[in-house]
This record gives sequence, structure tokens and C-alpha cells, in this order.
Amino acid sequence: MPVERFSENPLIRPSDVAPSRPDFEVACAFNCGAIRVGEEVVLLLRVAERPKAVPADRVVAPIFDDEVGGRLKLLSVRRDDPDFRAIDSRLFTYQGRTYLTSISHLRLARSRDGRRFAIEPKPALEAATPDEAFGVEDPRISFIDGRYWVNYTAVSDRGISTALAVTDDFHTFERRGLIFAPENRDVTVFPAKIGGRYAALHRPAPSVLGGRDIWLAYSPDLMHWGDHRLVCRRRAGQWDALRIGGGAVPVRTEAGWLAIYHGADASERYCLGALLLDLQDPSKVLARSAAPLMAPEAAEERQGFFGNVVFTAGAVTDGDELIIYYGASDEYMCAARVGIREVLDGLGPA
Repeated sequence: MPVERFSENPLIRPSDVAPSRPDFEVACAFNCGAIRVGEEVVLLLRVAERPKAVPADRVVAPIFDDEVGGRLKLLSVRRDDPDFRAIDSRLFTYQGRTYLTSISHLRLARSRDGRRFAIEPKPALEAATPDEAFGVEDPRISFIDGRYWVNYTAVSDRGISTALAVTDDFHTFERRGLIFAPENRDVTVFPAKIGGRYAALHRPAPSVLGGRDIWLAYSPDLMHWGDHRLVCRRRAGQWDALRIGGGAVPVRTEAGWLAIYHGADASERYCLGALLLDLQDPSKVLARSAAPLMAPEAAEERQGFFGNVVFTAGAVTDGDELIIYYGASDEYMCAARVGIREVLDGLGPA
């Protein structure tokens, strides 16, 4: 399938983003929500920061602490401590608890051409509650009923949840709280009511029975979700065998709802594919990518903070084309374009 990566990739590098405080550095600028607002493309960019000066023999976890006036505290652990265990570049455990080596916030970026972005100097949304103690991540933006609804991942030692906020101008956000309890993420809210109700794809993470598959839920008010239905499962031995989850907000086409999703295989390689969902009942999959729409191929997609990853949380339409904004190697922000008809024609059986 002819996906055209932007020649300017990476569009945004960590070095392009000013840290939110002088003692921090930006480690990653990636996974963004995306939407058109007037003549502009607006991104809510996930920015992961960490302390600058960390001795080689230590690892540090930044943590939002609601009990000390909403400030960040830094947990510093010696690497030779018998209670320390490194997991990967993102995670470690200490005294039986898991911590992150960075803390993420959401940053506003705007562009007239969808390629060159002006990035705001300060966070638009950052950790503000105990449920967000380890940061806020991976936003999706849905324009519904004349307002911009932003759902995002809230991370803390309580688990990985999904929270909701609403804005009219991307400068003032009204938090609405958690809408899916731990562990649930990759929520994409459809940009219109279906059968008189709001709808969203989501991805629970069961620990014993079941798998990391895509589900659908309905809501009367965007806050209370139920009528859960399994949409699609992982596929053994294929590019989406290990886990799958929602990506960009679904796009309405004459053929059905086009949903870009991500899948990881047994080697933790993250690719992008597509689902075609019934317009009236999006729990019904009409067609699905047999092969990835995008796989990690470019240098910045294969090597980075967490390599071999392409992951999207946002896309916009440009006529009959879809522009996919995606994170590469959990470090960079990139984009690619593909014809919507070409995506639909390339899908296989459900």
C-alpha cells in the first residue's frame, strides 16, 4: 500500500521542544492527538521529560506528589541497590513497585501546512491528580457537539487509566476525570453519535484470561460507559499477534468507519493497520489489514528511545487523503499520507 512518509521527518525532535523547567531535559516528543482547527493543524504532543544531571550509577523517577502542593518529587535509586531492577529504557522496579524514568505532559503545536509546527513553550495539560502521578500520555482529540474532547492516558502507581478533558480553545481545559478504570488505554472516541449514543474503542488489559484486544463501549454523556462489546482480537503468528489497540480517531467514509490501529508482534515490533467498521454498529468489523499499513522502516522508526515502533494517536483528512501523525521509536514525531480509497481497497477479510 503506497504510504508516503513526509520528506521532513522527523517533523518534531526532542531538541525542538523547550523543557518545562530548567533542571529537566526533553527525552521524547511523540504520540500526539491531531485535528484541524480552521486553517491550522493542531497537535497535542506528548512530551516526556527527565532530570538533566543524573549520575551514571543512579536512576531517577519524576513523580507528581499531590501531598506536597502538587510539585514533582524525584525518586533517586542506586543501580547497585539489591531492590533495583531495570526493565527497559522506560521502566524500572524498586522495592517491588514500578516507576517511570520520565514524566510526560501534553504540549500544543500548530501548523499552517501540517509539516512545520510552532510549539508552545509551556505544557497545555500536565499531571494534576494522584491518578496522573506518573504523567499524562497519548491524547486523542474528537470534535463533538461543537467542542474538542481530549481523552488521554493517566498513569500512576494506581494503574493505567483513561481520563477526559474538554476545551474550546486548546488553552483552557476542563478536566472531567477518569472514564475507564485501570488497566485500560488506547481509547478513541468516535466524532459523532451512533444510534443516539457516544461510542468509543478501548483496550482492556486482562492479566489472566483474555487478551489485549479492541473493545467497543457506548455512553449517554461521554462520562459513563457501558454496553461493552468485543470488536476484534489479536491474530496468532501475524504482525498484530501480541497486542492491539486503537490509534487515531475513526474517520467516517461511505464504506464505514475507517479506524487506524496499532499492533505488536511477538518481538515487540509495533506496526499500523486499519479496520473498517459498520457505520451503524461499529462492533462489526467489515474488513481488516492483512499486512501492516505501516511498519518500522525509516532509521528514526527503527532506532530511538524504544526502537522498532510506529504508533499513532492522531490523523487528519486532506481531501481524499489521510495524513497520519505518528510517533517513531517512542522518541520522534513523524507524518505520512495515504489515499483513503487505497487503504479501503487494500483491506482483506475481517
